[in-house]
Amino acid sequence: MNKTELIAAVAAKAQVNQNQANAILSATLDTIVESVAAGEKVVLIGFGSFEAKQRQAREARNPRTGETMTVAATQVPTFSAGKVFKQKVKPTA
Repeated sequence: MNKTELIAAVAAKAQVNQNQANAILSATLDTIVESVAAGEKVVLIGFGSFEAKQRQAREARNPRTGETMTVAATQVPTFSAGKVFKQKVKPTA
C-alpha cells in the first residue's frame, strides 16, 4: 500500500473526503517526525512507538578496497510495534 492508497482507505473508514484524509495523515506524520527529531518518544498504545536511538561509532570495511574506516556515531529513527499490532500480524497456529 502506498500513501495514495492509504489516504483513500483512511477517507473511506473515517467517512471524509480524500483531501481531508490527506491533510490529517500528513499532519500526523509531520508531527511524529518533528517530535522524534526533537528527541521525544511518540507512543501510540496498541500500535507502537517511535523514537530516536543513538548508534555508536564503529569500524567498517570498504568492500571494494578492503580498507578499514570509521563510521561516525549518529542518531537513527526506530519503530517498535505494540502488543496489539504484533498479535494482529502474527499468524495463528
